[in-house]
This record gives sequence, structure tokens and C-alpha cells, in this order.
Amino acid sequence: MDYFNYQGDELFAEGVSIESLAKEYGTPCFIYSKTALEHNYKAYEEAFDGHPNLICYAVKANSNLAILNVLAKLGAGFDIVSGGELDRVIAAGGDPQKVVFSGLGKTEAEIRKALKARIKCFNIESEAELHRINEIAQTQNTVAPISIRVNPDIDAGTHPYISTGLNENKFGIPASLALTLYQGAAKMTGVNIIGIDAHIGSQLTTIGPFLDAIDCLLLLIDQLETEGISLSHIDIGGGLGVNYGLEEPPEISDLIKSVKEKFVSRELKIIIEPGRSIAANAGVFLTRIEYLKNNNYKNFAVVDGAMNDLIRPALYDAWQDIMTVRRSPKNVLKKYDVVGPICESADFLGKDRELDVKSGDLLAVRSAGAYSFAMSSNYNSRPRAPEVMVNGPNHYLIRDRETISDLYRKEYLLPELRN
Repeated sequence: MDYFNYQGDELFAEGVSIESLAKEYGTPCFIYSKTALEHNYKAYEEAFDGHPNLICYAVKANSNLAILNVLAKLGAGFDIVSGGELDRVIAAGGDPQKVVFSGLGKTEAEIRKALKARIKCFNIESEAELHRINEIAQTQNTVAPISIRVNPDIDAGTHPYISTGLNENKFGIPASLALTLYQGAAKMTGVNIIGIDAHIGSQLTTIGPFLDAIDCLLLLIDQLETEGISLSHIDIGGGLGVNYGLEEPPEISDLIKSVKEKFVSRELKIIIEPGRSIAANAGVFLTRIEYLKNNNYKNFAVVDGAMNDLIRPALYDAWQDIMTVRRSPKNVLKKYDVVGPICESADFLGKDRELDVKSGDLLAVRSAGAYSFAMSSNYNSRPRAPEVMVNGPNHYLIRDRETISDLYRKEYLLPELRN
């Protein structure tokens, strides 16, 4: 279901004119649909009906407190990769006992914080991390619940920068070494083995790689049973793709139906870590055209949004649909590169887009709810954009626009040069 649609010739977010949001909040800015977030989460919940599960939203996709709070109120768990994300989950009303802690560089401070919060599980990424967590838990007179992240060496067929399940990737334990690590963990007094985990990549558009990874984990689970090591859950990771324009990813219901068929005779709880598939198409990035430019080779629409706001096109050569907020009645289309003001040739939001536009027009970059604001920066001393949540006919500012003074508030001149 699409919550960003034209009503007549004007683009709306749910029941709110996007043009009116530009007038109130300025550009560039991010606009999210609360109803879309809820719909996407509930699609997982409904698909799992009848099988024990925990849906852990991947906080890295979009960590705004309002978004986390919407999902927490629906009963979501959370997949985190840092201590900061744990703090955000707690501040947003999330339940720490529904948190799984992924990521391969957990610091001592982060581990202590997670143990104190009594999170559900640590996803172990290396032997060294296992020993560190065991030692810290012992010093705190507690026991850390753990699973081991297995790298099944499966090619998910996605962009190399978001592939995580191959031997060449930095994540997880090779499947050939996982049994030995589980055996070692079983002898430790500071950890309690409760699960197994795999995450093979992001923006997956076929079901096959998910099922192949599950088969790898089930084989290992059976081996563990013969060693007297019983697990209570299997974490199948996340990574389900979304339609940015040309992709045809499976429906959430189809994915989960295929996954559940693997567990007909098993009582394992299934944990899944969706991020993009919940948040991406629940948001747009709003930007205004400052200038139209032609260099006798190309047409450029120079906008006030840039790669510091939305880096996916520059980083991954990602394609995201770009819509005019108000459709022109003439519909005289030209091809434009939609580019930002940053001094980098990589600063573009889209290339060769057919648009009928003029200076001052508003553009909406679709599928900007995930890995957009979360990856934004202050490059070129550009304040980060505000975030707005729409709910039916209502809209709310959920993050202020930064000011220039915010950017250097914690910078200091050398003492001898302050006068």
C-alpha cells in the first residue's frame, strides 16, 4: 500500500499536502508516514501468526525516537549494533528484554551497559568477543544470554557493500568453525547459549538465499543437539528488499510462509530483524530546485538537498524514484541529473530523470525512510534536515532542523588565540 499519492496534481503524504509541509518546515526535510510504518510491521506480525516469533526492528535503518516509539507500542523488539542504539530504544519506550545486540565491535562499556539493561541476547561475532563477554559477565556476577552469528558463505546477490554472508565479509563465524565455538561456549560460566543467528545481506529480492541460510543453521542445530546443546531460538536476520522502482522483492507474507515451512516439526522461536522493509517506503526526502542548468551536454536540476542528507545514490549508486510535488499540466519532459550543492561529483540524488520542472519546484525522493537520515552528515558544514511524521490529516515535527551554531557548539579555539 502506498501512502504517498497524488490527489489531483498535488502530492500528499497520507492526508497532508506535501507542499504545505514544505511551507511549514522548509526544505530539505524528511517526511514519514506513521500508518505505513505500522502497516509494514503488522505485515510481519500477521504472517507469523501461529508460530512463536520476535520481530526485532533494525534500529540502524532509522533511529528517530518517534519511529522507535511507534514500533515499541506495537510490541516490537529491536536489533541494535551499538550502545547508543540501546539508549535510543530505552528512551523511546522499547523493552530491553526484546533487544538483540549485533555488530562485531562491541566495546567493554557497551557490553556492560547491555548486561545491566538485561537485553534478550548478544549475537556473537568472533571468538575474542565471546571471551570478552564471558569475562565481563563474570565480573558482574551475571550470565550473558548469547547466540553465535554464523556466516554461511551464501551469495545473496546484492551490492557488495551490503553483503554480509560471504567468507570474504567481516561478519560472523564461518559455519565450519561454529560448532567448535559453541562447544567452547558451553564450558563457560559467564554465558548461556540460547540461540543461533545469521544475516546474509541487505536488499535481498529473492527468497532462496534466506532459505539456504536457514538450511545451514538447521544442520548446525542438529549437530548441536547431539552435543547436548539445545537452543530456544533461531535468528534469521533481516535484509528483505523493497521496491525502489524496478525491483520485485517478495511480499513479506510470502517470505514468512516459506520460512515457517522449514519449522513445521520444530519448536524454535524465530527472530527476524527487518529494517528497510519496515521503514524505507514509509518516507520521502523533500527538496527544492534552486537552479536549472545546461552545459551543452546535460541538463541539471540543482536542488537544496545533497549527498550529506541522502548518501545512498553516491555510496551505492542506488536508484530512488524522484517525483514532482506538483505535476505540470503541460508535462513537457526533459532528462535531468538531480544534483546537490556539495563540491563532489558524487553529489547527486538521481541521474537522467525525466521531469517537467522549473526553478523553485519541489521534488520528493521516494523510499527515503531507511538508511537516509540515519546516514546523513554535516559535510560542507550543512545542518542536518528536520524530520516530520504524518498521521492521517495531522503532522508533527519529530526532529528539529540543525542550525549552523549546532555544528560548532563543541569546538574550541586554541587558548592563546581566543582574544
